[in-house]
Amino acid sequence: MSAARPFTFAPLVVAIAAIFAVPAIAANLDAIKERQHLMKENGKATKAGAAMLKGQAEFSPDKAKEVFTQMHEVAMKFGDYFPEDSKTGNKTEAAPAIWNKPDAFKAELMKYQKDTQAALDANPQDLKAFGQSFAMVTKNCKGCHQEFRVDKR
Repeated sequence: MSAARPFTFAPLVVAIAAIFAVPAIAANLDAIKERQHLMKENGKATKAGAAMLKGQAEFSPDKAKEVFTQMHEVAMKFGDYFPEDSKTGNKTEAAPAIWNKPDAFKAELMKYQKDTQAALDANPQDLKAFGQSFAMVTKNCKGCHQEFRVDKR
């Protein structure tokens, strides 16, 4: 009769393990969703800046500041959303290199932070100055995406 006891506890052990696994999965997806949200915000800022450069939207120093502020805010938060347990799920485009080369990823992120701050500090007052700062900032996007992003579109 004592041999049957381990089997009666097996479903209970599985149920308890499942309960504790759910918060871990939710944390993964929360981190992935937040970094996806931040990249969408960055994309909106990039599109607004590109529209000004193409003459599709009117340039103003206030709008330029808004674009660079939004990009800088993303730059300052983005690195916080790459825990080890967020490598997969929710159609993430984060490349394995983020975790395989953490120092290189941090260096890219710090460069983006520095360049977005420099663009803010430059406070461009005309389209030409805005274009120069915008080119410097968006060059970071391309560089980071080449090594640290897997395009799943």
